[in-house]
Amino acid sequence: MAFDETLLEILVCPIDKRGLLYFPDEAMLYNPRLRRSYRIENDIPVLLAQRAAPVPDDEHARLLERARGGA
Repeated sequence: MAFDETLLEILVCPIDKRGLLYFPDEAMLYNPRLRRSYRIENDIPVLLAQRAAPVPDDEHARLLERARGGA
């Protein structure tokens, strides 16, 4: 399920309170500033700081490339 643009504008990281990158095919929201990912389970974003997953350097680079339209 793809989220509506209006919803994506109000979803923010619970840690730094700033916007997130959305990857619908990976069911994930991503904070590139803190390198934390948030899963989307059953079409519900799990935006809990303690459930954020750290993202290693190579995955961070891949996600940024995708966000720029590289893949």
